[in-house]
Amino acid sequence: RPSDRGPGPARGRMEANGERDGVMDGYTAKRVFTMGYTYTYDDVILHPGHIDFAAHDVSLASKLSKNITLSVPILSSPMDTVTGADMAAAMAQQGGMGFIHYNNTIEEQAQAVALAKSCPAFLGCPLEPIVVTPETTLKDLEAELDLSDSSRYPSVLVTDTGRIGGALKGVLTTSDVDLLTGDKVSIKISDVMTKAADLVSACVEDGEASARDVLAKSKKGRVPLLSKSSALVGVMERELLKQQLFGCPAAAGVPTVNSTGKLCVGCAIGTRENDKLRLAALVKEGVDAIILDSSQGDSVYQLNMIKHVKATYPDLQVIAGNVVTSNQASRLIQAGADALRVGMGSGSICTTQEVCAVGRGQATAVYHTSRYASMHGVPVIADGGIQNSGHIVKALSLGASTVMCGSMLAGTHESPGKYMLTGDGQRVKVYRGMGSLDAMKKGSSTRYLGEAQKIQIAQGVSGTVRDKGSVRNLIPFLAQAAKQGFQDFGASSTEAAHRMLEDGSLKMEVRSGAAQHEGGVHDMHSFEKKRW
Repeated sequence: RPSDRGPGPARGRMEANGERDGVMDGYTAKRVFTMGYTYTYDDVILHPGHIDFAAHDVSLASKLSKNITLSVPILSSPMDTVTGADMAAAMAQQGGMGFIHYNNTIEEQAQAVALAKSCPAFLGCPLEPIVVTPETTLKDLEAELDLSDSSRYPSVLVTDTGRIGGALKGVLTTSDVDLLTGDKVSIKISDVMTKAADLVSACVEDGEASARDVLAKSKKGRVPLLSKSSALVGVMERELLKQQLFGCPAAAGVPTVNSTGKLCVGCAIGTRENDKLRLAALVKEGVDAIILDSSQGDSVYQLNMIKHVKATYPDLQVIAGNVVTSNQASRLIQAGADALRVGMGSGSICTTQEVCAVGRGQATAVYHTSRYASMHGVPVIADGGIQNSGHIVKALSLGASTVMCGSMLAGTHESPGKYMLTGDGQRVKVYRGMGSLDAMKKGSSTRYLGEAQKIQIAQGVSGTVRDKGSVRNLIPFLAQAAKQGFQDFGASSTEAAHRMLEDGSLKMEVRSGAAQHEGGVHDMHSFEKKRW
């Protein structure tokens, strides 16, 4: 009978222990992740919250490090089959950031930084336009470009230095040379090019909208982009602009640029003495952030490198890791790390947990490490285990500020490598872990502190992944899906999600195997899963 139950709490009243009307419905992250189990993203499910805002109003802006903020909290991993110059530039243009791998020579990595940073933050600008000096002969140009049809020339930019950043002298197109006859050995480009004074150009400082307007009104196929000092910054091409403007969704955020307007580019380095020379070369090219790359970052080598970087380049942002516990994090934070990379053995091509029996479930690792790091104002990167947009939502809601993707971005147009056709006609690219034997043969064994070992122990595998198209399609989809996830659990921003995590208003539960099965597509004879 009602009188037997006593007065009880008022209807709809939330008690201090998280109960409503005397009923416990969901658990806090602190309760879930302190029960002695280690969980992955799929093991947990967030409870819905109250919606009083639209999904497009959600802000995913978040800190990558103490001094770098991203409008889209997605990073590309420093793997040799994921991030080169093309990926780094594209990620920054989308509002995220890319970290160029170091499984190469110092010169090659420095050149990749220079190339990525030379790309304007505008749509329609190729990463590596053809630039030559006025003294170059047509014969030399044809040989360099390996033109099979010398009557069809790509547009060639001409500067005094033969590089981006030089003073624009002119442009060479097919119409400049298609009626030439005779021997081209001695004909200089300066003799036949269209001079700079006769060209339509745009000033990069006037902004992207102005450059597009100049291109549209000129009715030309391209317009050079110049600085106020008439230095060549890049070129905006009509066909590429149309492709990116109408063939891809709008970018999910504003481009990530530094104080000089250049795209922000990161790099990974190791912790050996030779890496100090690599670091100096990267800083010379303007690198914005450095990842100290190790599968187990809690080492004296990494502590010493952090101290070296901070003493030598105090303004350079240093990301330490990888770590999965607060104990590991504490030493790196005390040494001066500007951000932490969290994850050990959770990547799709990583076998560290299997081979070494060390690591942690990624959801648990992100929660505990982020909770400690937040007390010291240090952002956390959730690195590994990201297989879909739901995992991005979970990583950010559990305390991470950004997520780092490897397999999600492998196989895209911007990732290094060429496509191959499988026997059944699938377009694929190679994707390998940096702990795979293939990668370690090129030098990545330093990441696992094992370059001096006579027997190399693999902590990763090599394989292939399907063609995923362009990141210009993929990143906007992932960002929009993450915004809808935030709306569903009631957070209008990354900061709001972190507040909900801290005050306990974000509720969740652990899913059984059957619940995980039910949460995916099931009981279908056939279906086609389209992401957008």
